[in-house]
Formats: sequence, C-alpha cells, structure tokens
Amino acid sequence: MTSHHRPRPLHRNMLAAAVTTALGVGLFLVGGLALAPWQVSPGGQASPSLDQAGAAPGGDPLSAAITTLQAQLRQTPQDPQALATLGLEYVQQAKNTADPSYYPKAEAVLERSLALQKTDNFTAQGGMAALENARHHFTAALGWARQAVAVNPYNSTLYGTLADAFTQLGRYDQAADAVQRMVDLKPGAPSLARASYVAELRGDIATARHDMQRALQDSASPTDEAFAYYYLGQLAFNNGDPKAALAQARQGLAVAPTYTPLLQAKAQAEAALGQTDAAIADLTQATARVPQPEYVLELGELDQSLGRTAQATEQYQLFRAEQQLFTDNGVTPDSDAALFEADHGNPQTALAIARAGIRTRPFLETHDALAWALHLNNLDHQALAESDQALAQGTRNALFHYHRALIQLALGDTTSARAELTTTLAINPHFNPLDAPRAHSLLSDPHPKSR
Repeated sequence: MTSHHRPRPLHRNMLAAAVTTALGVGLFLVGGLALAPWQVSPGGQASPSLDQAGAAPGGDPLSAAITTLQAQLRQTPQDPQALATLGLEYVQQAKNTADPSYYPKAEAVLERSLALQKTDNFTAQGGMAALENARHHFTAALGWARQAVAVNPYNSTLYGTLADAFTQLGRYDQAADAVQRMVDLKPGAPSLARASYVAELRGDIATARHDMQRALQDSASPTDEAFAYYYLGQLAFNNGDPKAALAQARQGLAVAPTYTPLLQAKAQAEAALGQTDAAIADLTQATARVPQPEYVLELGELDQSLGRTAQATEQYQLFRAEQQLFTDNGVTPDSDAALFEADHGNPQTALAIARAGIRTRPFLETHDALAWALHLNNLDHQALAESDQALAQGTRNALFHYHRALIQLALGDTTSARAELTTTLAINPHFNPLDAPRAHSLLSDPHPKSR
C-alpha cells in the first residue's frame, strides 16, 4: 500500500505476468514490490497482460484464469501445482481489486499445495513469499523466497521476490545483489524495472530513467508498455517535472486506456499544473475503478487543498475503513497508516503504528514515518536520528526532506531547516498538495516555525 509521494510497488504484468507494493507498499508495492506467477496459465498458455484493475482489452483474464483453475481443482483437488498457481492468482487479484480478502484464500490453497508436495515445490514457496510481501510480513517473505531459490536457483522471477523482501527489510545491498542476479539470468523488462528501482533508492535518477527506458523497449505487451510509461512519469513527477509526467501518462493511456495507475498519475500531474477540475475528475474515476487506499488518500488531500472539506472528510473515512479491512485480512499497517494518523488523525496513534512498523519493516519510508510521528510527539532528537536513516541511501524524496526541515526547525536549527526546505522544493515543488504550499511559505518566512 504505497501512496503518491512514497516509493512504489512494481506491477505484476511487468514481471512476466509481477506483485505490492499495497498501500504503503505499492501499493511497491503492495506493500513492497510485486511478484506474479512465473507459471503458465491453465492450458499451457502464457497469462495475458492485465492492468492494475485486472482489466485488459476484451475482459478480465485473471478472473477467467481463476475460474478455470477452480474448475480444474474440483476435478483434481490434489493437484499441488494447480493449487499453487491459484494461490498466486489470488494474491494478484487482491492487488488488482484492492480486496485483501483474497489473501486468506491464497494462504489456504498455498498451504494445501505445500502439504501435498512438501519438497521441490518452488511455485508454492514463491507464492508464499509473494503473499507475505503483500501482507508486509517481510521476514517471513524472505524465508519463503530463500527456500524457493534453493529449489530453483535459475528462476529469475524468484530473485525478484527475494529482492523485494530484502528491500523492505532495509537490506539494500543484498537486494541489489538479488536484482543483479535476476538481470544476469534474464535481462528484460521485469529485471530492468527492479534495477531502475534500486538506482532510484540510491538517488541515481539518470540510471533509474535509463533502466526504465530499456524496460519500455523490452515490453512484451501494451500493458507492459503502460507500466513503463507510468514509472517513467513517476520519475519525472517525483523530480519536479509534472509536464513530462503528464506526457508520459497520456502516452501510456493511448496504449492501454484501461490502465488505472496512469489515470491516477495523470491526475497527479494535472493537479501540480493547476488543472484541478481535470485532476479531481480523473482521480475520482481512478478510485471508482479500483479503490486503492493510496488513490483515496490522494483524492482526500487534493480535496482538502481546494477547500472541499466535506469531500475530503469522506475520503479520509473511506481510507480508515480500507485500512481496517486490510488489517482484518492479515496486512500489517506501517508507514502509510502512520503518516495518515500523523497528518489527519492522532499523533499518539501514529507513533504507536510507526514504532511497530519499524520492527517489521525497517525500510527507509518507515524511518521517515517514524521520524514524523516522533516530531509530532515532541521527540525531535529521536526524530532527527530516524530522518538520518530515511535519507541514508541518498534517495531523492521531497517529503523526507520536508519532514527533516520541520524537525530541524523544532530543534532551533533554522539554517539547516532552510537548506532542507530549499532541497525539498528543488527536488519537487509539487510533492504534496497540502505540504508543498507550506514548504514554500516557511522558506519565505523570515521567522519560520515548525508548528
């Protein structure tokens, strides 16, 4: 479950049919980066490309594949590979529909597969890794991914799952090694997309853009092209170029009109360019298609920035309800839930969520969320230490620098705070419809205050 200003999940279709990042993680997920079945679909045909809403020209092939597998298993209920593939499809359907009730279903069939085939069942082991990544159980995901790789060390997609878990556990060098192994085994769109993300985390935007351009060139379907256009647009937006981001979104929608993430990206760029009516319309349509929590939150914050208080309140209530639904279905809340509580709810609740989250997901965005929650609870020296961790990789993230600036203001370090605000706006002057205007205001104020 990842939001509009935080690192994002990779998409299933890019990864040969790939998982996430989940609110907070994409969404990247979501949470974390995505993995999809490396198996072929029933009948031996490769799975067709899907958009994030599970849509593709001519219908919903993922739902059709699930129906086919269910029918097959009614005839042969002891087929471990069919069960494993169904589990993977359930994980993906949860992401496509923002319906986490598919996660318990996935766990049930994957466990049945593993009970029936206890050894050499890398499909089910990889499926469990994908499921645990999606539920933000990253230590468990790492264990399953390692088991799967031990069985099949030549499957590139398994290294993607391994990399996802390492990334969310803050083990960035090991994640990079896993991605490099993935590229070595199968250089193509799935591995290049992850290589792009590795570079982005390190602040190397030129390499990230280059690798994503290569992923675009290697796209095997219109939806894979749309995926690449989406993340090329996100690289542009997150680095202060909403015009380029809008152009990428439009190019992607011309290729795959039903690809919902591109509609959200288009709205994001439109809002930054002052085209707020179009942004509201596009984001409303995106949330109607797929009520991903990050889309709901983005719409609420855009509404609030425009003085549409009733509409914003409605979106925030929906976000809370979705968070509860995800929690009820086994997804561990972390950075997105903490930031929402910090910005729109209860700072004490935010701190409790962030402290719990850092134990299970010591990823850079969780460090940032904890830093912000600590700041709002007047624990600014601790907050600064967490901000150090959030920025330790050199990641170019305007929100991280904005949070750091306000922490420094609270500590009385106005000079450093001004430098951080300058960096924030140099990276992306439109990083958030609520926080970006405040960053501009603080920088122009001769006597800025953090609260």
